[in-house]
Amino acid sequence: MKALFYPGCSMQKNARPYLDSLLAIRADIDLELQEIDDWNCCGATEYMSVHRVAAHSLIGRNLALAQQQASDSDVLTAGCSACYLNLAKTDAQMREDAHLNATVNEALAAGGLAYQPGSLKVRHLLDVVCHDIGYAAIKARVVKPLHGLKVAAYYGCQVARPDYDGRWDCHEHPTAMDQLLRALGAEPVEWSLKTQCCGGHMSVIGPEVAFGLIRRLIHGATQAGADLVATLCPMCQLNLDAYQVEMNKHFHSDYQMPVLYFTQLMGLAFGKNAGELGIGKEFVDAAPALAKIQAEAPKVAEAKRKRRPKPSDGLPPPRME
Repeated sequence: MKALFYPGCSMQKNARPYLDSLLAIRADIDLELQEIDDWNCCGATEYMSVHRVAAHSLIGRNLALAQQQASDSDVLTAGCSACYLNLAKTDAQMREDAHLNATVNEALAAGGLAYQPGSLKVRHLLDVVCHDIGYAAIKARVVKPLHGLKVAAYYGCQVARPDYDGRWDCHEHPTAMDQLLRALGAEPVEWSLKTQCCGGHMSVIGPEVAFGLIRRLIHGATQAGADLVATLCPMCQLNLDAYQVEMNKHFHSDYQMPVLYFTQLMGLAFGKNAGELGIGKEFVDAAPALAKIQAEAPKVAEAKRKRRPKPSDGLPPPRME
């Protein structure tokens, strides 16, 4: 399958393992990605509430570039939930609001661009993997099934809703990643928090609120018997993994719940080396959990497991290799 690819700002820095694991498995699942040339930040989440037209125009530039560069596919995929939601939201609202469409295209015209809403199919990477590549094709590529590994599939609050184009089977309790985990041989645990918020940027602007949300999720996954949490979003992974250390300090707790990307688990099941998939770069060591499937994983350095995340952890340079 061929698809246009919007990597977003995080995949080259704090979410580099997400990109590394995606690049490692794309040939196995016959996924050909065409990165959008000259893409820009999607504005994350806050900008939309600050200046609606400017925010849609910022996002619309990426859509216009993707439309301009599209050749063999009209599918535009993103791995970050915020990026996916913003791209889908701008496309949908430009379709529905003629005035917004005209205003955004007026702004884009200053840069020699234009976007025809509805010309692209905006999809999250998990959606493409599960529903276009398909579970049967994925299962056929498994050489080291993840038997005995219990995983909490965590979708976060942005990817399954508002779901402008009806991509997901359920907005509150989606099952796509759970089915993917079964295809890989893992056991998805039942838990009720799979679409609850991780706190987003509250870890920076309101740490106490964020720590409460993070604790709720980590505690829930622990109570469900999970060995690790699998996620599909850089912000979710950053909060649950990097800020788990700070959350433990805040609540005087000692949770040790690894948080990996679903693409990393796919790579392990496909027989890839853990280091090649970026495993070992997380804050909470995944090696003890992965030992259950006899996967040798680099151990996280003790200094990293104890250090406070730096602002630079979330400020990546662009470009996909």
